[in-house]
This record gives sequence, structure tokens and C-alpha cells, in this order.
Amino acid sequence: MALNSIVEAIGGTPAIWLDRMVAARGLRGRILAKLDYLNPGFSKKDRAALGIISAAEADGSLRPGQTVVELTSGNMGTGLAIVCAIRGYPFVAVMSRGNSAERARMMAALGAEVVLVDQASGSLPGQVSGADLALVEDEARRITMERGAFRADQFHHSGNALSHAQTTAPELWADSDGELTAFVDFVGSGGTFGGVMEGLRRFQPDMRGYVVEPEGAAVLAGSDATCPSHPIQGGGYAMADLDFLMGVPVDGFIQVSGAEARETARALAREEGIFGGFSAGANVAAALRLLAGPEAGGRVAVMICDSGLKYLSTDLWE
Repeated sequence: MALNSIVEAIGGTPAIWLDRMVAARGLRGRILAKLDYLNPGFSKKDRAALGIISAAEADGSLRPGQTVVELTSGNMGTGLAIVCAIRGYPFVAVMSRGNSAERARMMAALGAEVVLVDQASGSLPGQVSGADLALVEDEARRITMERGAFRADQFHHSGNALSHAQTTAPELWADSDGELTAFVDFVGSGGTFGGVMEGLRRFQPDMRGYVVEPEGAAVLAGSDATCPSHPIQGGGYAMADLDFLMGVPVDGFIQVSGAEARETARALAREEGIFGGFSAGANVAAALRLLAGPEAGGRVAVMICDSGLKYLSTDLWE
């Protein structure tokens, strides 16, 4: 059946059991990979973008034709560019120059105005730190005030986590035939982890949840940020006070290096035919470790957060 707009194609993505990767490593259990890179904007952030805009329309905080502004690593910006184009809102994406160039070009192609912010002193291209994100936040705030815009505010707006509680979680439960024992996720805003865990625990109160962070930036686990720059774009910003994780029980914290995320993403492509990005590699790496440890024999769900196409200018596919 034909849809009325591309927005209606957001969500309902397929899920795949990564049995080949698990068997090749001699592990017990299964990993369920949710292919959210098959959303229209090639990432899971399409769900949050739609959730935030729909909630803001419903409560009147977003006026007809009002400009929308948001900071982004590229994925939320792409999702917002799509939703805003269909719903009739001008959109300004504010992004660090440290993110891959493909993302800015895609947002611009979808009608967004893209504002690129220089990285903090000492930062490396392709490695966006919390200091870089703070500069982007400052610019997003300035533009919002200057234009009287609506700030999508993915780190705080309830529509982010709610979208995952209402759509991603029940899809994962149905995809697994009600067999999931755990969910593991690389944290950016925390909306996916917080929302999915809230939703999954409605089905299974004993569902276990694990947070993934980069090595050297594991502040959620209580460590100091000794190396906040890393190649896993879209998260790991060394921010310890994420709203969407407040009050959400976490059963464990896993640190993944950029090299491990990179090699696992490449293995995911070779062994399972899934062309994901750095964060997908981090998620699968963490899930494999869980099957080798506390979740041996279990059923662990992960997100394939975005497409490898967004990283062709990085060293992910060299």
C-alpha cells in the first residue's frame, strides 16, 4: 500500500539475527540487530525527529511555519530535515566540522540550512569531543534566539525518548518473538537507551540494559574523561548528566575503543552484509562481549544506528 508521505515510512524497520557472527566466534546466544539505517534518513534518529516535531505540534510549542533549529552530528539533522520539509518548517542544522562531510551534504540536499562550527583547539577532524559539542550548542542557542525559532533540543525534549518507548521497543519485542533478555546501546543523547528500556520493561520487567561508551570517555560509568576525542561519531561526548538516563537502571557499562568499533563494523559488513557505521560496530562489539560473559546463552538486541554510506570520507572503510 502506498504511503502519503516519506514521514510515514519512518520506523517499522526489519531486524536480523546475527547468527553467523555469533557462531564464527564460538559464542552461545543470539544478537538481534534492528536495521534502523533503513529509515528514510538512513538512521535511527528519524524516529526521534518525528517524535519531537509531532509532540511540539500537539502541545503548540511549534507554530505553523516556524523555523526549527537543532545541533546535530548529522543524523538527527537529516531526520529533522525530512520531517520539517514535509510538515512545512524551515530547518537549520548546526554541526561541528569534525563530523563527516557526507552528513552536511545530505542535510543540504534535503533542504536544510547547514551551519558548520569550527572544532575546539586541539580537536581532530572525525573525532568530535564534548568541547566541540559545547561550541555547537552555543551557536544553536544563538541562532534560535536570533530567529525566534523552535529548538528541537534532542538532549532534553521528551519526544526523543518517547518515540523509542512507543515504537522501537515494541518492534524489538515483536521481532524477537518475546525472547529478548537484554538491550545494549552506544549513548549519544541517551534517548534511545532510556526510551527502549522503558518500553521493553513493560513487556519484561527483568530486561537488562547495558550502556556503551568509548574508551577514555566513559563518564557514565564513573570514569574520568582521559581521551574525549574518538572516531565513534554521534555519541560518547563525555557528558555525565544526560536527562534520559535519569532514573533508568543500568545493569552494566561497556567501553569500546574506536579500533574495536571499526573492526566490528567491517566484520558486520563482510559476515552479515550489513553496511553500518561506527556506532553500529560499537553496539555489536559490546553485544558479542556480553554473549562471552554475563549474557551467555541470552538474546541481546542492538541498533544498527546509521549507514556506512555516511562514513565514506573517514577511515572506517579504508
